[in-house]
Order: sequence, then C-alpha cells, then structure tokens
Amino acid sequence: MRLRIQTLVLVVLWSTTCFAAPAAPPKGVTVERDIQYVPDGDPAEKLDIYLPEKPSDKPLPLLVTIHGGGWRAGSKAGCFTASFVPSGYAAASVEYRFSQKAVFPAQIQDCQAAIRWLRANSKKYNIDPDHIGVWGDSAGGHLVALLETAGGKKAFPPVGGNEDQSDRVQAVCDFYGPTDFNTVVTQAAAESVASVYKFNTPSDPYSSLIGAKLGEDKEKCDAVSPVHYVSKDNPPILIMHGTKDPHVPFAQSVEFTEALRKAGVDVTLQKIPGAGHGGAAFGKPAVKELIKKFFDKNLKGADVKVEALPESEVTVEPTPAK
Repeated sequence: MRLRIQTLVLVVLWSTTCFAAPAAPPKGVTVERDIQYVPDGDPAEKLDIYLPEKPSDKPLPLLVTIHGGGWRAGSKAGCFTASFVPSGYAAASVEYRFSQKAVFPAQIQDCQAAIRWLRANSKKYNIDPDHIGVWGDSAGGHLVALLETAGGKKAFPPVGGNEDQSDRVQAVCDFYGPTDFNTVVTQAAAESVASVYKFNTPSDPYSSLIGAKLGEDKEKCDAVSPVHYVSKDNPPILIMHGTKDPHVPFAQSVEFTEALRKAGVDVTLQKIPGAGHGGAAFGKPAVKELIKKFFDKNLKGADVKVEALPESEVTVEPTPAK
C-alpha cells in the first residue's frame, strides 16, 4: 500500500494539469467534449475541441494540448491552449491510453491518430489543416517532442484510421519533456538536484512506459526517445525547462536542443533558472507572450521575433532548505 501511495504522489507531481476538473472555457469560447477520435476505440481515446462562439470567416490554425502525468495519469480537462482561442485560434485537448493499460508506443500512436482525425474533420470544425501546433508539459512534452521529430515518418504503426491524413505538425512547444531515455539516468545522477525516482522500479514512470529497464534495452529506449528521430525537416520548436527539475533533468532539453540545432532545425530553448518541474515562472505573462509569438510566427506568419527571454525575467528563487 505504501508503494502505491508513493507512486501516486510522484505521478501527480509530474504535471501541473493532472487531475484537472473540466473548467468553463474562456469567455467567448465554446467546447465540445469527449469526441472519440478512434472509432470503437478505448474510452481514453477522446478529445475536446474549443472554438470561438462567433464563427470565423476563414479556417483557424489549431493549437493542440497534450497533458502530462507520467504517462499514467492526468486529464485532457485542463486545456492550456484554449486560452489562445480568443486570439484567433481553434484548440483541442487530447486524452491517450496510459502505460498501466498499454505500454509504448500506444501513447504516441493515440496522439498521432488524434492529429489525423482533426485533419480529417477540419472542414466540420473550420480548422486550417495546414497549420497545426502542439503544446505539452512533462509526459505531454515528451509526446509533442515525438510529434516534432517522428511526425510523418511512419515510425509507429498507425491506429484509428484516417491514414490518408498526415500526422505532421507545423510548430511545437515542449514544456520540460524527457527526450532521451538512454541518457536520463546518468543525467539525473549528474545534476545538483536529486531525482525523485528510483529508476527501474515500479515507481519509475520511464521504465514503466516502455516495459523494460533503462540501460538494458537500447532498442526500446531509442524507439521512445524524440532525439532518436531528429532530422532537418523537423518543424520549429520552443522548449522551456527549469534548471532544478527533479523529475526530468534539465540536461535532457539541452541535449535535445543541441541535436536539433546540429540538424539545422529552428529551435529556441527558454531556460528557467531555479525552477523545478513546472512552477510559477512558467505562468508569467512574459512566458505566455513568448509562446503566443512563437505560434503566431509559425502558424499565422506574423512578423515577430522569437527569442529566449532574459534569465533575469524568469529566474525563480530556490526554496530554502528546511
């Protein structure tokens, strides 16, 4: 019983959106909930769509939220990107199968199925199928990073149909997602902040996701790692990560950024000094404005400059030791 409670606590800490109750959409926004994107599929294979109450006279770019929760908890109810709908977007929030029910690649197969379903139904919802962006935090950050690098490459057998549609996206925002399962253990040991996980135990969400031990099954670790699929045709990406993250080493995002830059991909890394896994700095207006600029530039063609904010604007004071 103690192990089960500890595991639940660790999973809850993985995401700021975990267990969020369905909230009222922003003013002027309507929501259609629990749409099955895999016909006769698993109950988890559902999504919500957020649209402006006043229909647009042209198809809207789409921003998709993929929630965190250690790949075994969380909820699509908290849709971060719904807040951008009043600024001329449509939004969606995707649920996916958890690792207790199906190990990897079920989670990315579901996310790709959702992207294809949204494209297949773009006319119904007045969505621009050629301009889709994704945002995810923690485990959701990992999944959007996989959409970034593996999209369109048929790396995972498709589920849910709509195979005439592409699962590629045009812009990605990754909040502190793990990106290399081959290096996460050594990076966690090397960083000054202690990892909360005992890797390769039942409380470890990484090894539980792939159903194998980290450090022993390179093939499975490669398959789950976004860094493994990096190529020059990957879309623009904005990465945000705290330097004191005890769940996902900050070095994961540094390694991923370096691999993307080496391939010639447009990548911006926003370092959040002192921040843990999430935290107040990620909710600052300047951070949200940076995200909006990023999506406006890459989905609307806005003539704006996207660059990391000065560290002084986002630094978080370390919590005093007790």
